[in-house]
Amino acid sequence: MNPNRKSAIVTGAYGAIGQAICEGIAERGFEVTLVGRDPSSLEKTRVKLIQHTANDRIFGEAVDLSSQTEIFEFSRRWHRPLHLLVNNAATAPRKRTESAEGMEIQWAVNVLGYFRMIHYFHPFMEGISNARIVNVASYWAGGMELNDPEFKRRSYDNDVAYRQAKQADRMLSVAFAERLKSKGISVNSCHPGDVNSKLSNAFGFGGSESPAQGASTPLLLALSESMKEVTGKYFEHRKEVRCPFSSDTEAVEKLYQLCEKSTPVYPINSQSAF
Repeated sequence: MNPNRKSAIVTGAYGAIGQAICEGIAERGFEVTLVGRDPSSLEKTRVKLIQHTANDRIFGEAVDLSSQTEIFEFSRRWHRPLHLLVNNAATAPRKRTESAEGMEIQWAVNVLGYFRMIHYFHPFMEGISNARIVNVASYWAGGMELNDPEFKRRSYDNDVAYRQAKQADRMLSVAFAERLKSKGISVNSCHPGDVNSKLSNAFGFGGSESPAQGASTPLLLALSESMKEVTGKYFEHRKEVRCPFSSDTEAVEKLYQLCEKSTPVYPINSQSAF
């Protein structure tokens, strides 16, 4: 891999919006690593994107984002600077499901997956000019219960669990923005467009926008020069929107601490291959 070329990681890479995000980044000349659980879907998407973008520096990494162990092992395989991380993966099963590590799957993937990717990969972004993290959240957010985030006492509803997760993603973006500002890394979150996808179908909906339209706001945060100095903000339809959840600093910190307790700290020598 070319050490002088910008590098990006995108999770949820073979979903409708994920593919469009990857395509936009690849068209800008980045080396793009696609992350998802299914190797076959990753390979099909990788080949498709190479054909569409004429960028042959597109790679796949099969990672179960509900697994802390697999995310950490992925970080151990990473040996180069990272310029851009897009957390886009999401799941919303209609019945309560647990990961192999025994956590409710939406909390594991949609919340801890974001947290752990940032936690384990931000060392590779330190000292890099204009390093960015983009968390794909949603305007469909709210109702977070930190006393029962995994629906062990509450009755599980995939819509309620999803809204909670997207609220958490917006709040974690602010928490990490504050912590990583001094390291030169920006962290922002956004609502993507409303696209007909596997995720929207899980709620019984379709979508009115194309994948390219859905990817427009995430790509703005990832690539636009106008976003170079922006961090800790939330966007919808390519415009900054006030996030009511992010202003509750006590809740933001409580959420961060809860996620941190589920994420073991292992030493990562991010400078070893630079």
